Amino acid sequence: MLHVELVLQGLVNGSMYAVIAVGLTLVYGLLRILHVAHAGLFTLGAYITVLITNATGSLPLAVAVSAVTVGVAGMLVYRLLYEPLLDRPPYVALIASIGLFICMEEGYRIVFGPYGNSFDTMQLTERINIGPIGMAAADAAMLVGAVVLLTGLGLLMKRTRFGVAWRATVTDPAMARAFGIDTVKVRYVNFFIASALAAAAGALVAVLNNLVEPTMGSVPSYKSLAIIVLGGLGNVGGTLAAALLLGVIEAYGTIYAGSFLDRDAIAFVFLIAVLMVRPQGLFATGRS
Repeated sequence: MLHVELVLQGLVNGSMYAVIAVGLTLVYGLLRILHVAHAGLFTLGAYITVLITNATGSLPLAVAVSAVTVGVAGMLVYRLLYEPLLDRPPYVALIASIGLFICMEEGYRIVFGPYGNSFDTMQLTERINIGPIGMAAADAAMLVGAVVLLTGLGLLMKRTRFGVAWRATVTDPAMARAFGIDTVKVRYVNFFIASALAAAAGALVAVLNNLVEPTMGSVPSYKSLAIIVLGGLGNVGGTLAAALLLGVIEAYGTIYAGSFLDRDAIAFVFLIAVLMVRPQGLFATGRS
């Protein structure tokens, strides 16, 4: 029974990492940019969710508004920050992204205060029992929400014209343009989707922890950057597998190594060990 509960907890943690990291993978796959400011959008999504839920009493409405608002914010980040830098070396965009992330954290601290915000009424506090196995409703929401979002993303990429256009643009942008694909539109939609996923992850984490604070995006962002390397840069399927694997490793590590390492340290020890042995990632496809 302990192992079942550990696997479930690992999948909950891994689901959160997956939703964040897949957004990073979408951006990297299209532009070859490490979008560190993605973590700032994750935090923005959490703040919007808490504020609107407290104002309206409706968590679903808050999550929907958060996803749309942060999606638009992501498009603005692309237009104002990345688009002018596309002809520069990748490290220029990376430095700009790190700078934006720091500015966003400081902005949240100034606007919302340094001590964090929480829901006026705790959300999803019930406990769900399936036979002998029980889990908090917030954990179940994280798991189900991630499955729905990632399944929807998979269908979008496999079954729609945008998905075909996205894959063509990733493979060969010049050829995609020659066949009439609007690669600029693809980039904007890509940033909207990736940022909306970050907002959804932020909303779910806010519910899970009942706390939103200015620096809440820092640790998930570092882990997500490592996860997309572990999964093979630009490989969406590899990112999902790496995120879930990391979540399970964390859950087991907390039990068996938690006396001398905290959860985040366990995660980074695992990631460093794997990347030292296989720096191209566990699921690399051969493209860089």
